[in-house]
Amino acid sequence: MAQEKKITVQRTIDAPTEDVFEVLTNPERHPDLDGSGFVRSVDNADRIQSVGEVFTMNMSGDHMGGDYQTDNHVTAYSENKMVGWKTAPAGTEPPGWEWLWELAPEGRDHTLVTHTYDWSDVTDEALLEKIDFPLVTQENLEDTLGRLAAAVSN
Repeated sequence: MAQEKKITVQRTIDAPTEDVFEVLTNPERHPDLDGSGFVRSVDNADRIQSVGEVFTMNMSGDHMGGDYQTDNHVTAYSENKMVGWKTAPAGTEPPGWEWLWELAPEGRDHTLVTHTYDWSDVTDEALLEKIDFPLVTQENLEDTLGRLAAAVSN
């Protein structure tokens, strides 16, 4: 049986969908949301507004030998519904993993947030040997949703 190559978590957040989307599309907020501890700060980013945009983040992790940067290529954007990006080492094309956020209103003041980390498109054998996917655990993603809930309530 093939191993699942994605992790999906969900949480209902006590905030309107627009407020959740506002936080997710602002890369300046991403270090506060990151449950993995890899995201340090924004290097170059405006508010996400469309597919095809790229924003750069300062990162740190043992899997990359310390500090590094990523370019995040926006792959999904639907206002107040969905935002997603594929991450790549800065200056390179994405090797295949993606972060996707899907939002569904549950009444006026609650939003069901579905967050997916998907590495099913990673096919580079050398990369698969170097990086032990998943780099980010289900617990990290659940922590990220908790951080998102806190961020929209402030």
